[in-house]
Amino acid sequence: MDFNEVTSRISKSNKLEFGTILTKTFELYKKVWLQGFITLLFGLVLIAPFYILLYMPMIAAGVTEPEMLKSEEMSPVLGLMMMGLMPILVVAAMTTAIALNAAFLRICHHKYHNLDVPDDYFYFFKNGRWKKSLLLGLIMLVMAIVGAMMCGVGIIYFIVPISLLPAFFAFTEGLSPVEITKASLQLANKNWLVIFGLILLTGIIAELGIILCFVGILFTAMLSKIPMYFIYMDAVERNSETETI
Repeated sequence: MDFNEVTSRISKSNKLEFGTILTKTFELYKKVWLQGFITLLFGLVLIAPFYILLYMPMIAAGVTEPEMLKSEEMSPVLGLMMMGLMPILVVAAMTTAIALNAAFLRICHHKYHNLDVPDDYFYFFKNGRWKKSLLLGLIMLVMAIVGAMMCGVGIIYFIVPISLLPAFFAFTEGLSPVEITKASLQLANKNWLVIFGLILLTGIIAELGIILCFVGILFTAMLSKIPMYFIYMDAVERNSETETI
């Protein structure tokens, strides 16, 4: 499916039904809660080295210049090094997140249709797909920066298209990162309020996992990602969602 067909399907799609998608989300969550937990753990493990890299200059400075830690003042050189590493950390985190989220949505597709397909959490890191993940991570960073420059209002708007990126990445591999972004923006603009409402509500429900001794959130956090699967399928793949992807 090429970009023109994707955008055509979005244009002709019906308005999303909030209640239907929410009900399907909870039903599917019962099947994929363990896969969501595993996806989250992989994300934490893969991103951890970049946090270590970010604080490595401070750790090294603390070892060589312990007086700096006592004075609680950071040297300008150290500050510049950490500022230089920060964009790398952010892009790495976004790249990892979008690849794992896309893989999770792909697993959701298999579980929803009871397809006998192995769970592949690293599918979008293989065969050069990580390059597209990297470019999408950079696009997400740019969108976040643009949103921040719009006095924060833009961030609220961009939450919706950014949340849709993993779904388009997962199920439209023939599209370029720019085309994926355009398609996400088109679907977001058509159904922004419904999608934002689903993100907000499922996000709040997912946060309730913290009540279970703080550990429960590890099992509920990915709940907020599941609506993106049904949103994409309803808008783009309604007539072909039983295909193996």
